[in-house]
Amino acid sequence: MDRTRRSCRILNTAILTGFLFLFTKSPAQTDSSKYTTTRSGSSDSTHASVYPQKDLTDVLHSIAGKKKDGFPSGPQVPAKYHFSIVPAIGYTLSTGFAGILASNVAFFTADSTKTNESNIAIQMVYSQYAQLTIPVLVNWWTRDNQYNITADWRYYKYPQDTYGLGGHSSLSNEDDIDYSHLRIHQTILKKIGAALYGGMGYFLDYYWNVAEEGLQSGELSDAHLYGLPAKTVSSGAVLKVLFDDRRNSINPDGGFYSDILYRSNLKALGSDTNWQSLTLDIRKYFRLSPGNPNILAFWSYDWLTLSGKPPYLDLPATGWDTYNNTGRGYIQGRFRSENMVYLETEYRFVISRNGLFGGVAFANMQSFSDYPSRRFSKLWPAAGGGLRIKVNKHSNTNIAIDYGIGIDGSKGFFVNLGEIF
Repeated sequence: MDRTRRSCRILNTAILTGFLFLFTKSPAQTDSSKYTTTRSGSSDSTHASVYPQKDLTDVLHSIAGKKKDGFPSGPQVPAKYHFSIVPAIGYTLSTGFAGILASNVAFFTADSTKTNESNIAIQMVYSQYAQLTIPVLVNWWTRDNQYNITADWRYYKYPQDTYGLGGHSSLSNEDDIDYSHLRIHQTILKKIGAALYGGMGYFLDYYWNVAEEGLQSGELSDAHLYGLPAKTVSSGAVLKVLFDDRRNSINPDGGFYSDILYRSNLKALGSDTNWQSLTLDIRKYFRLSPGNPNILAFWSYDWLTLSGKPPYLDLPATGWDTYNNTGRGYIQGRFRSENMVYLETEYRFVISRNGLFGGVAFANMQSFSDYPSRRFSKLWPAAGGGLRIKVNKHSNTNIAIDYGIGIDGSKGFFVNLGEIF
């Protein structure tokens, strides 16, 4: 793979060249499938649209001449599972053309008035450069929200560009690292108060076949100087405190989310070294006025190394949060260091009254500590906008197509199934 002839090294251009949307749903629907009903956080108040809602399935059915939202006679049973499947073709300068299959299923394990919506997301991406990524993400709520079970299982075969450590890293120090990565993260939380949960879990990050291309200048890279062995293991217990009064984690229409995660990797559990980290993930969603579906959302994500020395590939980095969504406007891995602070705001608005199309405007700011001083001395802002296309009106799942612009020429498309945060 020749990476030296890129016209712009940090252009992260994900262009959807084609969509084929498939949606599976029960033939028996209640009126809730015809009109959108949303809840704001834990409030009992609801906002019901007076306009019939549509998604891409309705559009395809209309094109195919099928009757939309047919209601058979007799008792109506609401659909238990709502599936979204999105095959697509994408392109980035770092992956070339890629085939993408993204799927999501949303469901309630019990009474939807007392239990949050659960979801399972599975994605597979294979690029022309033989890069393969398979993430499986689970967010499961038991009856009456007594327990919250999460899982983040992933396999990567993933050549990745890195640019050195700290907030002053240079694009001229582009360094290609190839590796395989197995991630096994899971937690189980018990309800201890209204929307408040606490619990523990286990995290494993295993990297093997790690190989570095090195700097074109021939100088030693930050990765080499920091230490980049062919195999690393980070294994440890985690403690987690969660507050979440959102009703729908796929597309929140209100509420507050706070996730505090302490990770302690120990040699006694198989880790190469002892090191500890802390992540603070805080999100707030505002409905600007009653009856207005538009949302103003804020996201703070801080990823800190408390002690020890994490492996290079386990360090905080742009776009390497749980859902790979931080830093729209910059290529994944553009910044990396021991500590990261991040803030983003987004305004989400309706374009079409039937809910098929929406839009967003966003701005973010990220900063990484200098290495080895751990001082923060540089801010990297970005801003942009995007289009939302409703792929599943029952789970309120959108396809997000965003364009972000950073500084120093950074810009590109970013595509996601579901909202960014």
